[in-house]
Amino acid sequence: MDFLRETLPEDLFDPVTQLSLLSIVAILGVGYGLSVYSLDSSISKARRFLFIWHAFDALIHLCIEGSFIYLCLFSWVPLSSVENPQALAPTAYNYLGHTDRVYGPQASDSPMGKLWMLYAKADLRWGGADLAVISLELLTVFIAGPMAAYIAYGISQKKESVNVLMVVLATMEMYGGWITFCPEWLVHNYNLDLTTFMYKWVYLIFFNILWVFIPLYACYVAVTDMNDAYAIRAKVKAAKKSK
Repeated sequence: MDFLRETLPEDLFDPVTQLSLLSIVAILGVGYGLSVYSLDSSISKARRFLFIWHAFDALIHLCIEGSFIYLCLFSWVPLSSVENPQALAPTAYNYLGHTDRVYGPQASDSPMGKLWMLYAKADLRWGGADLAVISLELLTVFIAGPMAAYIAYGISQKKESVNVLMVVLATMEMYGGWITFCPEWLVHNYNLDLTTFMYKWVYLIFFNILWVFIPLYACYVAVTDMNDAYAIRAKVKAAKKSK
């Protein structure tokens, strides 16, 4: 263990960090298990991968990010009870009609509150009630999450119509990533902590870049299928005209 502590980042051994990473692995395992249960052996590797991704995506949005929305709406403490308000993640002024409360994961001692406060060490905005973040996450939880679940279902049922939804969802995911990080780039990463391995490379880069490259791949697969369908339709029309 001493050797591991010398060669791996120290913050990897934090219990909350390990629990957080295990929860992500568990959700991925559920996605894979659903693929084994729902898909037949004739489905392509690309479709199987995208089923697992969209099942994983739906669970992340609905369960993990859903907990964030819950904490931002219902977890609060009186501002007067906080010894050092300057040390908190900001709560927007007059948020939900209150000026005397502190909202968000920072106001909760629940396991999900601790998970989000760990992420907030990498990006402070996720510790409190940032209006832009909450607005984005509301769309993510209530639109992107159910849409991802339906796409996974559609893939299992071999519904070709989910190709369109895959492109829509992928566009939402990539646009959401841009809206999340572009404001920080414009203020020189004011709310981001890029000084430690876990915060920079795992939480901020690895976990977020997944929602860039995999949606791009989903677009590629979906658009390729749609182009094939258009080509077949064009051939059918040409054949009818030639008769």
